[in-house]
Amino acid sequence: MKIVVTGGAGFLGSRLIAALLADGAGRIVSLDRVACPLDDPRVTSVIGSIDDADTVAQALGEGADVVYHLAAVLSGQSEEDFDTGLHINVDATRLILEQCRRLPRPPRFVFTSSLAVFGGQMPEVVPETMATLPQSSYGCGKAIGELLVSEYSRKGFVDGLTVRLPTICVRPGAPNSAASSFVSGIIREPVAGLPSDCPVPVDTRLWISSPGTAIANLLRAARLDSAAIGLHRVLDLPGITVTPAQMLDALERLAGAPARARVTLTRDPRVEAIVCSWPGAFDVARADALGFAADADFDAVLRQYLDEVAAA
Repeated sequence: MKIVVTGGAGFLGSRLIAALLADGAGRIVSLDRVACPLDDPRVTSVIGSIDDADTVAQALGEGADVVYHLAAVLSGQSEEDFDTGLHINVDATRLILEQCRRLPRPPRFVFTSSLAVFGGQMPEVVPETMATLPQSSYGCGKAIGELLVSEYSRKGFVDGLTVRLPTICVRPGAPNSAASSFVSGIIREPVAGLPSDCPVPVDTRLWISSPGTAIANLLRAARLDSAAIGLHRVLDLPGITVTPAQMLDALERLAGAPARARVTLTRDPRVEAIVCSWPGAFDVARADALGFAADADFDAVLRQYLDEVAAA
């Protein structure tokens, strides 16, 4: 089996590749601007941009069984640089789909979307039938990508499934350009003994998933039978609803009061305008029925991160 992962050198992509290798994957191609950090003979790195047709053709080669499309320009950068965000998140997504269309056999195409496709007036719990109304350039690009994947699936060019990821927390490493970067930052930095800012009201509802659960659900997405997916090729993945206040309470319980004291509440209107337009809870009955998983609570999410830190 050949699997292609765009963004394979990134945080989520490299973890997905590691999980695929542990699951017995035969051959994996990482398509990213830098080489995949995993050293395994089954992993080939194709270095380049997803908006370059020759690079995409090289990665897909003569065919692929599964394509995971994770690469994107994130929310903060998309809002600041409209043209680049639209070009990578929309034009490059279609370029990849077009290359898949040319393959001898349609691959399973797993596209990672976002809760940022929603906005405006929303109920407490967003139903599966909720219309998208993005209030950010990033959300707009992802919503267009969802439609493209559904249309290319309808035409039989790919066997597609869009999965809307919750905000992933806790991400290790340095902050990124996502507007939601603080969700990890208010945990990661204090645990490391560093100060951090919370730029949104502490009662803001956030829909989150741990990295481990997100990766397990991405593996599941590739294995689903097409008949089980049905006509609706977009799925809201399970998450848990938590506020920054609840996260900081957990931080104090599990990492101590000094860690909690390192977080300063500093409102940022730019971040607030984006993040507070996102929904805080979803009806995920369909995903539950299809075997996707959710974290038990935020304490479990935080323990997962603290265990990683201790093992590093």
